[in-house]
Amino acid sequence: MKKLNWGMIGGGEGSQIGPAHRLGAQADGNFTLAAGALDVDAERGSAYAQSLGVAPDRAYADWQEMLAGEAARRDRVDLVTVATPNSTHFEITKAFLEAGFNVLCEKPMTLTVEEGEEIVRVARASGKICAVNYCYSAYPMVREMRQMVATGQLGKVRLIVTNFSHGHHGDATDADNPRVRWRYDPAMAGVSGQFADCGIHALHMASFIAGDDVSTLSADFASTIPSRVLEDDAMVNFRMAGGAVGRLWSSSVAIGRQHGFDIQVFGETGGLRWASEQPNQVYYTPVGGRTQIMEKGEAGLSDEAGRLSRVAIAHPEGFPLAVANIYVDLAAAIRGEARDSLPLAEDGLRSMAAVYAAVASAKEHGAWVDARPPMFR
Repeated sequence: MKKLNWGMIGGGEGSQIGPAHRLGAQADGNFTLAAGALDVDAERGSAYAQSLGVAPDRAYADWQEMLAGEAARRDRVDLVTVATPNSTHFEITKAFLEAGFNVLCEKPMTLTVEEGEEIVRVARASGKICAVNYCYSAYPMVREMRQMVATGQLGKVRLIVTNFSHGHHGDATDADNPRVRWRYDPAMAGVSGQFADCGIHALHMASFIAGDDVSTLSADFASTIPSRVLEDDAMVNFRMAGGAVGRLWSSSVAIGRQHGFDIQVFGETGGLRWASEQPNQVYYTPVGGRTQIMEKGEAGLSDEAGRLSRVAIAHPEGFPLAVANIYVDLAAAIRGEARDSLPLAEDGLRSMAAVYAAVASAKEHGAWVDARPPMFR
């Protein structure tokens, strides 16, 4: 099968997320890195792109040059990944969608709900794919949990408890580190810090596994390091359209926690538990029964979990392969196959609506507010 051409904006040398995208996109032979505008420093970005095998005439100075250059080519890229700072996501994603390109945007997709609704409208009008990199939903055992809920093995979902909490920004003496500071700067990060950065992964995961959307929420935000404008700790209670109750904690000052992303789903007839630091296992407890450990790669799992398992049972699969699974589904969707598990612009919009709802709720001392985007009400 012919490889698809892939282009990347941002994610240059030294980037935290860039290597995961490059490993993930090319892991299965679906994509070739054909074009890039990898750095705000044009010379540095061009040199790095060429070191990765990009032809000199497609190692662009900036995204505007890349858009013009690729739009004029017969072998234009089939997919563009936007891995730039949050404040630039909307402008770049919208421009490439309008020009007829498929886009994978890092989260958060936009900085405002209005921008999110505009991206949804543009994506629908263009007929192109606009995906959002909620890559944790692509772990094989997360897909197994989703399938178990969808097929009724837990009965009706009653309660979801999830958190994404780490301590890597807990050192007040490191607060001015540029790689840390921007996450709490409204000019760069938007209206929310930790919840928009990590908490929305947990919120999306809850909706993804439950097959349901968040309708209302109540939030409490705290900036535990006084120099920060935006929150570094958030507690969010939420309720879903189908009646499930949710509890979510997200923190960047929980010193001693490393990655700290886990989720528990409790239904009428059973419960499930998964943690990103042990992604090969799901703990399943049927009502009245003993807890079982379900292992990635074992017999009897769903086709969806089996399809995305890369290595033999008992061998760990990590974050880059979860990203790779997003690209596997993107390649299939670009080629015309149905992939209903892809996180799309609508998911990015729902996340941004939840961020604004949580900010509003926190300002009103935890008042319950509508978490739905206006266009979905």
